[in-house]
Amino acid sequence: MITITETAAKKIISNIAKRGHGQGIKVGVKTTGCSGLAYVLEYVDQVPCTWDWVEYDIGEGAKVWVTQKDLVYIDGLEIDYVRKGLNEGFDFINPKEAARCGCGESFTI
Repeated sequence: MITITETAAKKIISNIAKRGHGQGIKVGVKTTGCSGLAYVLEYVDQVPCTWDWVEYDIGEGAKVWVTQKDLVYIDGLEIDYVRKGLNEGFDFINPKEAARCGCGESFTI
């Protein structure tokens, strides 16, 4: 299960409204970086129509989709939206993470 904080859900819904189109986001992982995996977050304009997607409703018609393949790595993930000084962005809190690389861009399970 993936958890989206209220702050992150509002930001996703706001970004979709600013774009003028979209159904929600896809969340997953890709192989990259010095630790092996990195989070991927992409806006979705058309609902994925394959059987292997898990769907989460975040309100106001917006949804989050994760493939079964990626859910193995991110089950239990919490997505938040945070501001740190002049920087802001989505923060991924994953209890399965064993370590992150020094720059924080990739992680390992």
